[in-house]
Amino acid sequence: MADTQYSSTTKKDDLIVIAGAGGFIGGALARYFQNKGFTNIRAVDKKPLPLWYQRVEGVENLCLDLTNEEYCKIAVRGAKEVYNLAADMGGMGFIERFRIMCLRSILINTNLIEAAYNAGADRYFFSSSACAYNVKLQEDPNCLALKESDAYPAFSERGYGWEKLVSEMFCQEYTAERGMKTAIARFHNVYGPWGTWDGGREKAPAAMCRKVAEAKDKGICSLEIWGDGTQARSFMYIDDCVLGIDKIMHCDALNATPVNLGTSEMISINALADIAMECGGIKLEKKYLLDAPKGVAGRNSDNTFIKSVLNWEPSITIADGLKKTYAWIQSQYDDRKAGKSTVKDIA
Repeated sequence: MADTQYSSTTKKDDLIVIAGAGGFIGGALARYFQNKGFTNIRAVDKKPLPLWYQRVEGVENLCLDLTNEEYCKIAVRGAKEVYNLAADMGGMGFIERFRIMCLRSILINTNLIEAAYNAGADRYFFSSSACAYNVKLQEDPNCLALKESDAYPAFSERGYGWEKLVSEMFCQEYTAERGMKTAIARFHNVYGPWGTWDGGREKAPAAMCRKVAEAKDKGICSLEIWGDGTQARSFMYIDDCVLGIDKIMHCDALNATPVNLGTSEMISINALADIAMECGGIKLEKKYLLDAPKGVAGRNSDNTFIKSVLNWEPSITIADGLKKTYAWIQSQYDDRKAGKSTVKDIA
């Protein structure tokens, strides 16, 4: 990324607030900024501290429910930059079952962006999702990659997708009416170590890795797959995600402009299962659950726009990323079996 595209007056000791920092991406982002030398980071999540996925040493941690307006004011007091990654969400099974819970996340963004504006924050980041896209464009596993303009005419994923689309509008209007700098990234299936890997909220890459690890341990000869396995997705490794958040947040050309943040490498769930089995060094028979939640038939990220603006796109392949993810989940599985605390047990 050219230096002329990176615009930030934030100093290393200015306050950065990360909402949802007790979760997978938020925790990784807190660690990312600390590794870059930022010394004043406030991490906020409604979960009690022992239930956070990561706690980064030297970071201020607050346990606050950000659906509450007054708690939002406390969270952003003195903030230079605010990153909103707080939401009730999970994999497709969670999203399809708990639509009201997903919709209620709009309260977080509504209250947090108002509080951030009143606190004088310079920049505000909102974590949107590819679920905001028109589902009618995703009915074929061989669908075209989704461009940012494909969110309209609107026909988002019920619950979670509509919450994301409306929250994007809030960001755009705060820029248009009040001049606040906002950044909007539409995430495409983020995965990696320190993410949910069991319990119902995990996404497909983590679920596949866990099932393979379990099959090896218990002598199971089959691998359970939701749907017929032809569903296709792109999956973004966590390191690409946090780097992309930083780049998008600090590019004035992307102010109040939704942008895809995902790889353009689309693979089927069948292929994802094959990679997971290769990582585990085992071959299993695929067992298809045709009545299980499976989401849209095909979804991929068109990265034409982000490359044209940032001269960058997420590039870590699913093969490389899943290898690291599998190794971590295998260690988590082994730790749980040995009676040690794991992310699943505390999340």
